Amino acid sequence: MSDRTTRPGAKARFWRDAGWWAVTAAFMLNGLLFGAWAARVPVFKEGFALDPATLGLLLLALAGGAIVAFPFSGALTERWGPERVTIGCAMIYCPALVGLSLAPTPLLFGAALFVFGAMHGAMDVAMNGWAARVERRLEQSVMSIFHAMFSLGAGLGAASGFVAVQMGLAPFPHFLFVALIGGVSALLLMIPQRGEMPARRAAEDGTRNIFILPKGRLLLVGLIAFASSMGEGAMADWSAVFLEAFTTATEAQAALGYAVFSVTMVLTRLAGGAVVQRFGPVGATRASGIIACIGLVIVMLTGNLWVALAGFALVGIGYAVLMPLVFSRAANDPEIAPGPALASVATVGYGGLLLGPPVVGFVAQLAGLRASFGLLALLVLGAVLMAPLLRVAPAHSGK
Repeated sequence: MSDRTTRPGAKARFWRDAGWWAVTAAFMLNGLLFGAWAARVPVFKEGFALDPATLGLLLLALAGGAIVAFPFSGALTERWGPERVTIGCAMIYCPALVGLSLAPTPLLFGAALFVFGAMHGAMDVAMNGWAARVERRLEQSVMSIFHAMFSLGAGLGAASGFVAVQMGLAPFPHFLFVALIGGVSALLLMIPQRGEMPARRAAEDGTRNIFILPKGRLLLVGLIAFASSMGEGAMADWSAVFLEAFTTATEAQAALGYAVFSVTMVLTRLAGGAVVQRFGPVGATRASGIIACIGLVIVMLTGNLWVALAGFALVGIGYAVLMPLVFSRAANDPEIAPGPALASVATVGYGGLLLGPPVVGFVAQLAGLRASFGLLALLVLGAVLMAPLLRVAPAHSGK
């Protein structure tokens, strides 16, 4: 592998490692392209005259593309290595973003969204596998930092959308600029670290079966991902609604709920490696789940805007390192190879992200919105109980 190795005694200097920068670039690019797309959704809605139901169906095409791509990416990762698959996905993901702006009809737009979602999901699995390799080699917990870089990239992508709108740019020049600048910059860091082609695995290791669902302990690890991503999805879609309904927040102030949640999540992920290094994955998971639960309870019980915002800040802190820890654990599963293990857990976790908003809405219809947030608190307490499952096992024998 072409990564520059880390000398004993230099563990604290992971930022000097070329492989670390390559993975950082991958996570930032993945978030950048998705953030740029998300910022221009209103333009496509207006341009195609989409009603909310039709837009929802088209967005399902994006999610469907990601879910379909997960297992294929996991299998290809085992065959070609996560570095090469990440780079290959990035090379398609960038033009896929531009392709969204060229679709002439809603039907073709849906097809373009499917491809875009597939590349987003495939790259997600592969880059987490690459991140796990770098994490093992450096012998440091850096997965949460990589996930923070995704969030930072998404924020930059969204900011580029704001600037593009202010400048009156159509999606095509905006997406082309983001894809070229972001893609070239990231690939210049990634390609030199593409590594060697991995040795072919034995047939009995199970990697020839593309569609591997998590089972046993790995299924429970997937359920931790489900609980975390379900909460993240609910925060995105329901935090503003909750603040408007139960506090004196104006429409503008209500948007602060998700903003506070997102900022504290990113900041915690940046420091998450040190926390995991100090307390271990089990201790960090327990503390994170308890903090998230306390935050959700505060939000549920208060009618004061600023106290509720403090609660959302705690929820962001609590959810921050759960998904990075899940991916680290999946990549080191002792029974399933890293690629398929990551793909299977990502599928379960992504299911939580998709189901979170509608489940919250369904429970809110039956028992009220406060009860919905109570359900999220119970789920994250389940993650606390399952924390011992996130103890990272020795590296897979095929690594």
